[in-house]
Amino acid sequence: MTTHLEVIDAGLGVSIQDLGRPGYRAIGVPLSGALDPLALAAANALAGNGAALPALEIRFSGPTLMLAEGEATRLALMGAATAEIIGPEGEKRLAEPQTSFLLRRGEKLKVGRTNGTAYLAVAGGFGVERMLGSAATYARAGLGGIKGGVLSPKDQLPCNGVGEDEDALHQSEALPYASGPLRVLPGPQEDQFTPEALDVLLSAPFSLSPAMDRMGMRLEGARLNHNDRGADILSDGVLPGAIQVPGDGQPIILLADGQTTGGYAKIACVISADLPRLAHLRPGDTLRFARVDRTQAAAARRAQAEAFARWKAGIEIWKAPGRIDIARLYTTELITGVTAGYCPA
Repeated sequence: MTTHLEVIDAGLGVSIQDLGRPGYRAIGVPLSGALDPLALAAANALAGNGAALPALEIRFSGPTLMLAEGEATRLALMGAATAEIIGPEGEKRLAEPQTSFLLRRGEKLKVGRTNGTAYLAVAGGFGVERMLGSAATYARAGLGGIKGGVLSPKDQLPCNGVGEDEDALHQSEALPYASGPLRVLPGPQEDQFTPEALDVLLSAPFSLSPAMDRMGMRLEGARLNHNDRGADILSDGVLPGAIQVPGDGQPIILLADGQTTGGYAKIACVISADLPRLAHLRPGDTLRFARVDRTQAAAARRAQAEAFARWKAGIEIWKAPGRIDIARLYTTELITGVTAGYCPA
């Protein structure tokens, strides 16, 4: 039977994302994809999926979805978000983050505001069309997702159904993230700034401006001064994490939807292991930066992969309330230390 979720309320800033579309920067197509690939992979793991399947990225407030067709499907929510399931008669139950849960026909899932970016995955991934090999939404060019943009009311999200006997649910701890200053590699146009500019970047606090979207985030703080060569360069390639500094001396960090080339000097680049942390910042948050070298950046990426593998190995599987796992019951030793006994008459 066909299964789909209907969008009752679209929320704010909700889009379908996967791991993006690498390999097309030469023709001006950004990577796009999840701002936090770790959280996307984690939501997919909880839903029983591979890491790259498309899920909903929820950046501000979540949607309300109803299982309009099909008997049941499994979803998983990852991130600092609240959610509840509303039954046909108005009855409610919580849908906890860091868990998977069943949504049955006629039930609604209402996701509230997020503290950071959250991801909602569905068993089998959302069945939307791939464009240039990816379902990721890149709204500026109308690529991917649902009609190339964020969710709208009455959108239908195709997905896979699961049977009522497939009610094994998954639960995990919160994802481990690095803490402390964001780590950066200097350059590639460090020589276009005054000798003090990099020291200022690495010592002064910056706050996140309200001017932020999936393309990038503007920071406010001490001015990063250019030398007499100025802020402009011949346009060259840029990647997510690049820190551009225009003429006003206020840095801009490029994100997943960032353009493929840029004409402002770049003083540094956030290392790939710290890019997921940027997804959870909000206007007014304070940022600090620390310098690392390439060896340290590579080590941080390896450490992140190892931490994620440990997190994934720690996912717990349990049965939905009200059902007895007969197979597990038969293989579990409920009473230890008893080898023989008798019942007196």
